Amino acid sequence: MVAEREIKGLLIDIDGVIYDDEEVIPDSIYAMRWLQQKRIPFRFATNATSRSRASLAGRLRDLGIEVADDQVINTPYVAARELRERPWTRCMLLVKEDARREFDGLTLVDRDPQVVVVGDLASGFDYATLNRAFQAVLGGAELLALQKDRFWRVRDELVLDAGPFVVALEYATGRNARLVGKPSRDFFRVALEGMGIPPQQVAMVGDDIENDVKGAQEAGLLGILVQTGKYRPDLVERTGIQPDLVVKNLGDFVARF
Repeated sequence: MVAEREIKGLLIDIDGVIYDDEEVIPDSIYAMRWLQQKRIPFRFATNATSRSRASLAGRLRDLGIEVADDQVINTPYVAARELRERPWTRCMLLVKEDARREFDGLTLVDRDPQVVVVGDLASGFDYATLNRAFQAVLGGAELLALQKDRFWRVRDELVLDAGPFVVALEYATGRNARLVGKPSRDFFRVALEGMGIPPQQVAMVGDDIENDVKGAQEAGLLGILVQTGKYRPDLVERTGIQPDLVVKNLGDFVARF
């Protein structure tokens, strides 16, 4: 139980914890300011694939949260970091323009790639784009999924995320994508780098029972579920996953420190 383990650091999701699309979630800004005042180490760990780290950090600063770009760990950053270890690799990117900034300096192509990187293109996932990726993977390219989230929340409704499109490519090609983002253990490993805190003393706070909670637990962290964002009690119950703690929102969690 959470009460039996001392939490010395936090990984915090952004969408669904700090804000939903353009709407700030109650108590989230207060909670972040409190954590900063108490000097509790944290990083934002998000599966968001449509923005660069700089853009995400800039949005958080606009909301009054003091955060450096390198305190935000997102999946385009993690993927680009890996690909820079093999900079000669030809990469096809299925991500939005802002997220492409994370891949500056890499070899980016529209045809004959060695790696197809799939993130959230939203309405950009048209037949021509998916078919181009399909042909590339059939031709031998590796399929790299920035995340496989089923859906996320925009305003008052749930909308498709990148996961269904990744699965469509897997089904059509008969190839399995390699996952970069949560719940991948490698993602949590990168997020923890430099914090100087063992995983068992770090809690992941998020609204996704599978990616945030189960992923964190399997990586040796605590999994804290907030009842905001895309949280749905019926969906959580259906998974059978047991969070270490369920809280109303980030402010409710911080109040327990």
